[in-house]
Amino acid sequence: MSPPNVQIDFLPSASLEMLAFRAVLLKRLRAFFDSRGFLEVETPLLSHDVVVDRHLDPLSVTLFADPREPQVGPKLWLQTSPEFAMKRLLVAGKGQLGAIYQVTRAFRGGEIGPLHNPEFTMVEWYRTGDDYAAGMQLLADLADEMLGLGAPERLTYREAFVRYAGVDPLDVRRGSPDPAGTTDRRPPDSSLDHDLHLDLDLLLTQKVEPHLGQSRPTILYDYPASQSALARVRQGNPPVAERFELYVRGIELANGYHELLDPAVLRERNGRNNVLRQSDGKQPLPEESRLLAAMDLGLPSCSGCALGFDRLVMATTGAKTIQEVMAFPIERA
Repeated sequence: MSPPNVQIDFLPSASLEMLAFRAVLLKRLRAFFDSRGFLEVETPLLSHDVVVDRHLDPLSVTLFADPREPQVGPKLWLQTSPEFAMKRLLVAGKGQLGAIYQVTRAFRGGEIGPLHNPEFTMVEWYRTGDDYAAGMQLLADLADEMLGLGAPERLTYREAFVRYAGVDPLDVRRGSPDPAGTTDRRPPDSSLDHDLHLDLDLLLTQKVEPHLGQSRPTILYDYPASQSALARVRQGNPPVAERFELYVRGIELANGYHELLDPAVLRERNGRNNVLRQSDGKQPLPEESRLLAAMDLGLPSCSGCALGFDRLVMATTGAKTIQEVMAFPIERA
């Protein structure tokens, strides 16, 4: 027994058995991609560029030249995902790099809780020539292989909202009541889509997600165009984002896109997201990037996906918190 008042937070928060299983799962994951001809790559954690997203907040680092002046130097960013650098590799490796994956650390500020840690393990992959359907199928194959819970069901965003929340999220009229029932605001035209997006996110969290992936994994797809991020938008009535996410027992594990290829569209989205970030009281992020320079030359048509490995471990073991599946979460780092 430890003496009273002696701190033991040097110990890992995960059991040694959990850490051993985590290692086994990581070997299985690498075997999955290796057997399909994917090349494992490594890209920088620290970069001049960063994803510009309203809700993702990167951690910054001052790259000082003089250790005596640690606050003097350019600002760089710890990556929220390896997406930018991996897509640059696809542009550089046209005809040679057809399928790549990476197991890496990712960083996001303001994210601490049962499902979040500021530093976490991400698995990300891209395969050129894959369309929307092929991207979803690869994720379904990975889920079946790693989880052993059967082939995932596929459910559109609209079908899920109608089934579990009684709301058609793609047919909310201007001036109609807030679908989440949280406010009765009538946003001006310029903010309608973005405020509606926040309302739908709340409704997704409260009413829809708890039902997803309960009997078997669920792939949710065809998101509203306002939630396209770096995905293509498929025109229709209404248009939808070619984006898909994997859920297991109500928890999101992976997020994938039929990838956007048009740099002009990405520039426009970056500017719009920075306006929204500033309206939220956040700092703007660099809008130009080496990814955009690469996309100006031509990003090959591809589908990509990012998977939270820590959450995958949770899903396979029944762990209730992310702290149970990693050695040293931020509280013990």
